[in-house]
Amino acid sequence: MDTRQKVEQSLEAVLQYARQNDYKGYNKYDALESPILHALSLKVPFLRLLYSQLVMRFPVNIRPWLLVPKSRNPKGIALFAMAYMNRYQALGRKEDLEEARVLLDWLIDHPANYPDGLCWGYQHKWQDVGFYAPAHMPNRVVTYFVDMAMLDFYDLTGETRYFEAARESLHFLLKAPKVLYEDEQMKCLSYVPSEKINWIVMDVSALTGAIVARINTKLQDPELAREAYKLIHFVVDKQTHYGAWYYTHPPKDHPRKHDNYHTGYIVDAIHDYMKYTGDRQFEAAYWKGVKYYAENLFFSDGAPRWANDATYPMDVHGSAQGIISFLKAGKKDPAYVGLTEKIALWAIDHMQHPRKGYFYYQKTRFFRKPFTLMRWSNAWMARGLSELLKFYARS
Repeated sequence: MDTRQKVEQSLEAVLQYARQNDYKGYNKYDALESPILHALSLKVPFLRLLYSQLVMRFPVNIRPWLLVPKSRNPKGIALFAMAYMNRYQALGRKEDLEEARVLLDWLIDHPANYPDGLCWGYQHKWQDVGFYAPAHMPNRVVTYFVDMAMLDFYDLTGETRYFEAARESLHFLLKAPKVLYEDEQMKCLSYVPSEKINWIVMDVSALTGAIVARINTKLQDPELAREAYKLIHFVVDKQTHYGAWYYTHPPKDHPRKHDNYHTGYIVDAIHDYMKYTGDRQFEAAYWKGVKYYAENLFFSDGAPRWANDATYPMDVHGSAQGIISFLKAGKKDPAYVGLTEKIALWAIDHMQHPRKGYFYYQKTRFFRKPFTLMRWSNAWMARGLSELLKFYARS
């Protein structure tokens, strides 16, 4: 079996698993959906964070015992929609395009709780180091991925309903949540809409700048173009001399340093900003970031590292993000296509259930965690594999 056949079969298996489960599953940060842990947390941030981290890091899935419900995750639904659209472009199956439409219509019908325009967030409450978010609170990262899927469908079909859904999120993306920094050249935005939060997460402004640039390819608004530039410029300005980005700015605000998939988010955002604007001034930073990503966050056999200073846990989300990021880079530097294939094959061989089709969550030094997460594991790998399948179809 050649690599393309293996990728196509793996993609079909994971999509079949997702369909059979109505795209519902457990989520990485959904511990507080447990009525038991919700009550025991006593609304104390430290306890909420403690329970969330314990459930997230536990070697087996204890969510069923804690009565955590399975649910659809808006980011996951967007990623599955992207996977179907990619496979449609690769194989021409109209049923894939229609399945993507059904998923996107569900997203339009299930926005986050926000009064001004469409936007999306996680369907579950969650506590992070820097803030607490109730269920259905919008955030810019989820909105970015939903907008990406909407615009992909618009590009394929010309149906303006889906472009308008993305356009309606512009107010939320640029104005509604707190602006953390702004001058004439740079701008930084908060993750979630709260005046209490001053936590700068680096990928947030990068992703927002990229999606604003893409939406603006149709609107051609000079002010939007300026907003996108300032957001990307802020992030590029924070790149280290060796090509990486810290998870937060300043770095001391979070113990995480240079992790796998957030690095991928940032290099992809810079790539897409250049693609949609034609502005190449950040190209050197892009290639420096891609080089760092490849050399420091993956092994030569395609296995993902968790971070620059930690191999484990090997997380399948990192595998998926590597496929996506290095395929973008591979359009100009074919050497990265080979790395993409190694990453995909490693994930299929080491992280996919041979009969049920789902992808396992993580592999530690001593064992593989024996469970899956629908958005984190399966939606991401479905999108990643579908990008590779589309690449093969166009090569």
